[in-house]
Amino acid sequence: MYQPAHFAESRPEVLQRLIREHPFGLLVTDGASGLAANGVPFVLDPDPAGGPGVLRAHVARANPVWKEARKDRDSLVVFQGAQGYVSPAWYPSKAEHGKAVPTWNYIVVQGRGPVRFIEDRDWLHAFVSRLTDLHEGARTVTEAGRGAPVWAVTDAPGDYVESMLRAIVGVEIPLSSLVGKWKVSQNRSRADRDGVAAALGQWPGDEAAAMAAAVRGAGTAA
Repeated sequence: MYQPAHFAESRPEVLQRLIREHPFGLLVTDGASGLAANGVPFVLDPDPAGGPGVLRAHVARANPVWKEARKDRDSLVVFQGAQGYVSPAWYPSKAEHGKAVPTWNYIVVQGRGPVRFIEDRDWLHAFVSRLTDLHEGARTVTEAGRGAPVWAVTDAPGDYVESMLRAIVGVEIPLSSLVGKWKVSQNRSRADRDGVAAALGQWPGDEAAAMAAAVRGAGTAA
């Protein structure tokens, strides 16, 4: 990933929070058929060996990635945060000298490491139970006051759960690197950043609001 110093983010707690908030990652692997990209919800766990962390997920057994992905080279997982268009019309400096062009702001985290695939039934059962509990818990917090029921793996018939477990394969990636890029107008003056944040604040949607907050909190490389 092209990484100008003023956009680089290396703080582990910031990178980990992005993955928790945007757990749907793009798993990119190399294999017999060339590159493959699969969208998968991940969980990031601490690495007992002291590395950046361990990503865990599962894929459909029918997906050939678990048979074809190379184990002798790192795979890549990309997590996308807030992103959006930035108009030069939002910069106060445009009125002064006109030296401004459109750009795109974005937040992204990339993890790399060797991938392994897991067929162990107990591992899979524990993982899907944990993944379910994690997201059901987040859902009920969001839907608080609406009487939202919590769904658990144990709610499904046992034989059905077993058939579903046979249809998936676990994914585990001990990360060799975890890096982030926060392109949030750090290369602009404070006045220009304030202009971008104010304009984004007028746009509908959570993504524009998230980017506006990121721009407000950005430092400057100038």
